[in-house]
Amino acid sequence: ADPVPPQELQKQAEMMEFEISLKALSVLRFITDQVESLPLSALTRMLNTHNLPCLLVELVEHCPWSCWETGKLKKFENGTWHVVPPEDQVKMTKLDGQVWLALLNLLLSPECQHKYRFDGFNKSQLLKLRAFLTDVLIDQLPNLVEMQRFLSYLAVTEPAPPKKDLILEQVPIIRDHILKKNSGKWEAIAKHQVKHAFSPTEEELKFQARRWAQTYSLDMMEALAPDKPRCRVCGVEAAKRCSRCRNEWYCTRACQVQHWQKHKPACNLMA
Repeated sequence: ADPVPPQELQKQAEMMEFEISLKALSVLRFITDQVESLPLSALTRMLNTHNLPCLLVELVEHCPWSCWETGKLKKFENGTWHVVPPEDQVKMTKLDGQVWLALLNLLLSPECQHKYRFDGFNKSQLLKLRAFLTDVLIDQLPNLVEMQRFLSYLAVTEPAPPKKDLILEQVPIIRDHILKKNSGKWEAIAKHQVKHAFSPTEEELKFQARRWAQTYSLDMMEALAPDKPRCRVCGVEAAKRCSRCRNEWYCTRACQVQHWQKHKPACNLMA
């Protein structure tokens, strides 16, 4: 058999990549159907790391499965390109529907609205969708009425910035490396942790307390506090603090002396 020309192989590779991308779009739409039950890390990646809403807007704008060729509209459906007759040119394809449904799931979900950053750029991108929400399109997918209302509201409001969550995410490649490196050592690791992490000596406790004292500046933390310090004994506004540990506040020397026996163990530990 004659060898396949490189140009033909390149064309086949591009077509294969295109078809895989379209199948991935269907998978993405299915994932957005389950948005309420997605882990926080997955939802954050979708909305903020990869900014899927804006990526979907790009698909609506440029529609890679539709093109004009020699004055005729062609669309990619069921694995092939075919010419669309004039009476069907405004008809929504399955791929169009996948994109719009994914946008509906992401933008109208309360969970997503609380997590997504509706900043200037994202807002301007999303508002481009209004030009595509024609009566003909909404007749084919009536749920888009809710999208139209949401965009009208978005155009005249400034949504609150999303709450910043602390996300601890397990990275598979790091997890696999740790498991492989420590295979057969877990019992020894557990014994080491019990001895050194969960049964610290008095010297280790003092060392840890000093590290915390150096890490967290009390002066800075108190400057950020909304209320002025109060006396540890009587509760009135205090201006004096323990000179050793600098952790307890007192209004007078008498209150400090009165509290010393209770404060002494902690003071010795932190000083």
